[in-house]
Amino acid sequence: MTTTTTAGTTGTATTPATTAATTPVTTPTTTTGRAHPRSATLRARLGATVYDPFLARGERLGLERRRIALLAGARGRVLEIGTGTGLNLAHYPADVEELVLTEPVAPMADRARARLAASGRAAEVLAAPAEDLPVATASVDTVVSTLVLCTVRDVESALSEVARVLRPGGRLLFVEHVHAAGTALGRWQTRLAGPWAGCAGGCRCDRDLLAAITARFEVRTLHRAEWTGMPGIVRPLVVGTATPSRAATHGAWEHHVTRRT
Repeated sequence: MTTTTTAGTTGTATTPATTAATTPVTTPTTTTGRAHPRSATLRARLGATVYDPFLARGERLGLERRRIALLAGARGRVLEIGTGTGLNLAHYPADVEELVLTEPVAPMADRARARLAASGRAAEVLAAPAEDLPVATASVDTVVSTLVLCTVRDVESALSEVARVLRPGGRLLFVEHVHAAGTALGRWQTRLAGPWAGCAGGCRCDRDLLAAITARFEVRTLHRAEWTGMPGIVRPLVVGTATPSRAATHGAWEHHVTRRT
């Protein structure tokens, strides 16, 4: 076991173990195309407005460095799910062949487009949820998920979609906050999951996202860290890379790997 330390954060390299698939929830209604401005609720607009300021301290105290280190591994055609306001945009290598960003919340997508325009780099922002990606099967080399799986409606479907679009040898790069099961913090995460989701755009602090990932992917690198500067219930992080495991079996697998060409 190796322990690594960066400013404000500590991570421990571990060897993941395959765990049972999480219980699926209802697949959300498909969202395609750019949402009409009238469909953006006041809460969604407010969330997009406060998102960057709310994350700013955590970014300064270590998360931005984690983004930079993780995204250095992006190669070929890159798809980012749940891009939010586009905080990752500045950190992608200049030599990626193509960059496609997806975001289902219209005010967030608008801010990502504005950030993209200001950056001067070539990329596309698509209005789409992670559970229904408008991308052909086996057409992507790298999928990026940073603080996204906490908010998707159906984690299983989102990860199945990620596996579907990846080419053989393609990789998922992820940073996600996770449930601290079996600890006092974990018990508080369970108690506060509902109220937190209500005020944090649907973000769930009680999801065992590492188990969900390892149920469908072979995790190649993994370390644990803390999201310093953020509320305690979202501080536990997992950071790593993974490749799809075709041996994994779960209810939506065949549906997702065969339905789009």
